[in-house]
Amino acid sequence: MTTTITGATGIDNIKAATGAVLQVVSVTKTDTWTYSGSTTFQDITGLAAAITPTSSSSKILVQVNININGSERYHGARLLRGSTLIGAGDTSSNRSSVSISSGSNQDEPNNPYVMRNSSFSFLDSPSTTSATTYKVQAVSTQSASATTYVNRIQTDGDASWAHRGSSTITLTEIAG
Repeated sequence: MTTTITGATGIDNIKAATGAVLQVVSVTKTDTWTYSGSTTFQDITGLAAAITPTSSSSKILVQVNININGSERYHGARLLRGSTLIGAGDTSSNRSSVSISSGSNQDEPNNPYVMRNSSFSFLDSPSTTSATTYKVQAVSTQSASATTYVNRIQTDGDASWAHRGSSTITLTEIAG
């Protein structure tokens, strides 16, 4: 099977084999993000990317790599296409639906000094040729008094042991 791409690059009627990579969009977040005061998921500023599929039959491979830590043990992140939650587990009762869950053992030494690196991917079928935004949200799922940190450790002192990281979201259009 092939996909016909019309006007995507100024050249009409290009045939792309199913599974061919058509375009890649990537955003890297190098600054830090902090969120507290609620157990409601919040958009991570700067960890979103938009892509305009060249065909409605295209699939979008979304890959996220995030450095995350929190003041309490449980924090998670999830993926959205626009305002629609995708790539997350089913909910049941009070359980949170997340794409990744990053936590620590309460007895783990030096937890405030560690960033958790987590990655996840999801193959989406947006069925559109309109610009589509994918974004990542995060929260501490333990309590409203907890704080979630992205690209930094909890104890963010001015020292060589106080690591800073980066997080990325990469969108790859694949011919359908």
